[in-house]
This record gives sequence, structure tokens and C-alpha cells, in this order.
Amino acid sequence: MKAIIDCNSFYCSCEILFRPDLMSKPVVVLSNNDGCIISRTDEAKKIGVGMAAPYYQNREVIEKNNVAVFSSNYNLYGDLSMRVMDTLRMSIGKQSVEVYSVDEAFLDLSMIPEDQLYDAAKQIKEITEQWTGIKVSIGVAPTKVLSKVANRLSKKDKQGTNGVMILSTPENIREALEKTEISDLWGVGRQYAAKLKNFGIENSWQLRNMPEEWCRKNLGGVVGLRLIKELKGIPCIPMKNPLQIKKMIATTRMFGKPVHELKDLKEAVATYTSRAAEKIRRQHSAAGLIEVFVVTNGFLNQKYEYNPQAKHTYFILPKATANTNELIEYALPLAEKLFRPNTKYLKAGVVLGALVPDHSIQSNLFATHAQNHLPSLMNAMDNINFSMRDDVVKYAATGMKRNWKMRQELRSKRYTTRWNELFEIQ
Repeated sequence: MKAIIDCNSFYCSCEILFRPDLMSKPVVVLSNNDGCIISRTDEAKKIGVGMAAPYYQNREVIEKNNVAVFSSNYNLYGDLSMRVMDTLRMSIGKQSVEVYSVDEAFLDLSMIPEDQLYDAAKQIKEITEQWTGIKVSIGVAPTKVLSKVANRLSKKDKQGTNGVMILSTPENIREALEKTEISDLWGVGRQYAAKLKNFGIENSWQLRNMPEEWCRKNLGGVVGLRLIKELKGIPCIPMKNPLQIKKMIATTRMFGKPVHELKDLKEAVATYTSRAAEKIRRQHSAAGLIEVFVVTNGFLNQKYEYNPQAKHTYFILPKATANTNELIEYALPLAEKLFRPNTKYLKAGVVLGALVPDHSIQSNLFATHAQNHLPSLMNAMDNINFSMRDDVVKYAATGMKRNWKMRQELRSKRYTTRWNELFEIQ
């Protein structure tokens, strides 16, 4: 049996954890630059706050109902996510946990007898909530797809299910699939949902009963066939080990306000290059290719319109490297190449590709003494910045003021990752 554990309104739950006065009150969390609503509590849903809708469109209902609003606090969310996943690993074993996203994880419960599944799932839920303070829901079923169905239904009826749902018999599997609209099924996107509805398929039970060859033809070949088999209780999507070594690493951000000057654009590109370099060093890799892209705001019909357009360019490095100064040296000319005067830039990003293990880089017999010690310098910088935070040691090219940084006007404190922002009790 497979299970999926999902944190309820995760970003909001992280904020409420340090603001118990907001328990059972409407709370929302905004996306980058405080643009859209990306997390909301059940109380916020009930008063009509829309999901993924622009903040300004919901401002009236938010202010009328005294909804608590927070900017995204990824330092806090990432740390609490790690605590949830570590708790699960301690509860059932490291090899039985597959981290699926920041707030979801698949669990392998095949070692637990079927008549003990509910008690085991309930115990995992209670331990996770007690140790982390984050409310969770669990769905258990023979396959991953069915466990997602069970989890969704457990979240829709938290009081009736106590946040735990087990689908183990043909009868309750059929009932659950009949309740699940085709657009709510894991693995079925908007386009496929519309396509299936044109065929008269409205719920997941109807899809489950379609011929396998039909699904292969109309649902993307092998992917559709796997989906049907999973709905029939035949496991086709195995538990995966976490991907340790990434083949490509990117750092990209929206600007807090549009950028017009080359100086600001170069500062942003240098900053993102530094962050990407830290990431590849963390997995002991080096980059053989660097790509820089920018997103501009186009003008149509001689008037201002929101029309984002991406432009990019890349450079193949003569020798793979993970040294920040060398990568910045390659990145800045690419930013200059992309820059156009009198243009509004909304976003920039850096992608490091052609990654190779850092121990495979051929040494240069004629390199200077300083060049040979660059890896040690990078290691020292990473250790200092990790322990002290906020880029205490950085290259001047990344800028000092960074007026282009992402806007987070309503961000809470980073309670668990900054000494000067620790939670205070009076």
C-alpha cells in the first residue's frame, strides 16, 4: 500500500504556527512580489478569497473580513518542510519516504498489515503534527494515483475523516472515484480534462472503465496506460529515490520593481550566478555551460500592455568550473549582450548546465598559486554564508543596495533560520 501525506494549507500553517492568535481565522500568503494568492486557509476559502487570483482583486473582501496577509517567507517554509520530512523518515524509515514537493511526500506502507493501516496512518499523522505543529492529511491506497484521490477526499471532509482516508476495498475505491471529477484527478491537466469531457467522461470512475488501448491512444501513450492501471489498483508508478545529482541548476527571480539600467541588470545576474554556483558546489559539480535570460515587457499597438517576452543567450565555458568569480566573469558579458536601452526588464535568470563532477576537472599545470586555492576560498565563503546568512561575504559585482530585489512588504520573521529573528515569548 502507498500513502501520501499532505500539509494542509502549508504556507499558511507555517505562519499560524508562530501566530497562534490566527488559529481558525482567515489567512492568505502571497506569491513573489506580493502578486497573487498562493495559499489560503479553509476560513479564507469560505469567505470567497480566490486561489491564484491577483491580490488586488481580492483586496476588498480581504480588508472587509480582516484576513491576515503575509508575503512569501521561503526561508521559514523550507526549514519547516525539512522538519516534516525528517519526522516522517524517523517514523517509518528513510527508504520508505519519497519527498514529492515542499508540502507532500509519498510513503511506502507495504510492510504494515491491511487491518492496521488506519491506526498506523493516524499515528504518523499525530506524531507529525505533535513534533512540527503542522496539520496534515493522509490518503492510503494500493497505488499512488488512488492515494492522491484518498488524500484529496480526506482534506475535503476533515471532520468526517479526521484527516485520514483508507481506500482498500473495491467498494470504497469505486465510491471515491465516482466522487472525484476528472479535472481533479492527479495526472490529468486542463487540456486532457476538457478532451475527456468531450468524450462524455465526467468522473474518475468512468475513466477507470475505459479500454486500455483507448487510453494509450488518447491520453499520451504509456503515461495514459499507467494512469488507467493505477486507477484499477495495479501499481505502475514506483517509489523513487531522491534525485541527488541534478543535471541543470537555475536561479531566477522577478524584480521587486522593473529594471531599466544596465548596472542593476548586471547586479541581478551576478547575484543569481552566485546563488547558482553555491548550488552546484553543494552537489560537488562544476558547470560547462552558462545561460542568461531576461524577461522584458513588450509594447503593442503603440501603447503599454502586459506582454512579457523572454530573451536568452549562452556561453560554453572553455573549462568546467564551480568558482563564483569565474562564472560571474562569463555571465556579465551575456547580460550586456541582452541589454537594450529604454527597455523595461521584469525578470532575469541564470542557468548552469553541462554539469560534471568537480573531481573530474583536469588541473592546469600553469595556474597561479591563487587560482589553485580558489576551491578553498569558495568553501570558506559557503561556510560563512551558511552559518551567518544574508550573503555576509559576497562579490562586489552583486551590488550593495540591490534596489531591484523581490518585494516582500508583508513578510513575517524568519523565526527558525536567523538568530536576530528568533521567536520571542513574553
